[in-house]
Amino acid sequence: MRNVYLVVLLVCCSVIQVKSQGRVPNFPEPEPVAVRFYPNPATSYITFDLVRDYGKNYSIQVFNFLGKKVYEFSATEQKTIVDLTDFFRGIYIFQLKDPNGKIVESGKFQVNK
Repeated sequence: MRNVYLVVLLVCCSVIQVKSQGRVPNFPEPEPVAVRFYPNPATSYITFDLVRDYGKNYSIQVFNFLGKKVYEFSATEQKTIVDLTDFFRGIYIFQLKDPNGKIVESGKFQVNK
């Protein structure tokens, strides 16, 4: 009986011709990463590395897990190191915003102390 189920399964899979790594039609392609951040989890500092030059009007805001803004800086440098001595242990969310306030990219990192 087990062999019958195996044969039926093999026949169904060969008829369907399942493709495991094909592109899904009408599914949007993932956008390229704009910000890399490391180390994660962080203890004393975190580095934000911008992939592209965004200019003075872009900013990165950091929020605690409750949604309170705890840090903000202008994305003028390719690489910015944020000192975490005033941060409590927990999860933080960052947002890269354009001059109009639209979120270009967001992510989360963890602070361990």
